[in-house]
Amino acid sequence: MQRERFNPERQFVPTTQRNKLVSRTESRAPVPLLLELVAEVFNGKSWHGPSLRSTVRRVSAAQAGWRPGRGRKCIAEIVLHAAYWKYAARRRLRGEPRGSFALKGSNWFTVPAKLGDAQWKEYLKLLDAEHAQLLDAIAELTPADLLIVPTGSRVNNAKLVRGIASHDVYHAGQIQTIKRLCPIQ
Repeated sequence: MQRERFNPERQFVPTTQRNKLVSRTESRAPVPLLLELVAEVFNGKSWHGPSLRSTVRRVSAAQAGWRPGRGRKCIAEIVLHAAYWKYAARRRLRGEPRGSFALKGSNWFTVPAKLGDAQWKEYLKLLDAEHAQLLDAIAELTPADLLIVPTGSRVNNAKLVRGIASHDVYHAGQIQTIKRLCPIQ
């Protein structure tokens, strides 16, 4: 049995075909596999190291608010950034309008200079809630839905979901680095 060679062009959707299905009828990545991937990199055991949620499990508010340098992001800001992009991905997957994120603004959010325990716990709850809603949105997808390029996106839903998983892995590594640099124990 001969295996099909990988062809990156098979997933390309020209700008003129946004919100339309491409000629293929199924994505290479089935919905359950994408769902498992997103769940694993957020809160599972992975071969690459800690998941995003496990990187902040024992982080105090003081550690979360500490900055490695002037103009650098702190762990709390990265957590809110990750929550926002989970919201943005969910919104695109479901075709929901912008403007319903729990915090005012988008992408990066400023946190208080002295982050309190209660506020830090609220940020973590927001991250968890946005992740749960994203998993629900992914679970609602059909294989045909994976090939749709949602409004406001340059990639199809399958790439969007894989991208949000990669986003979690990237920021988990970033948080691990900041934790090692942080003088607060």
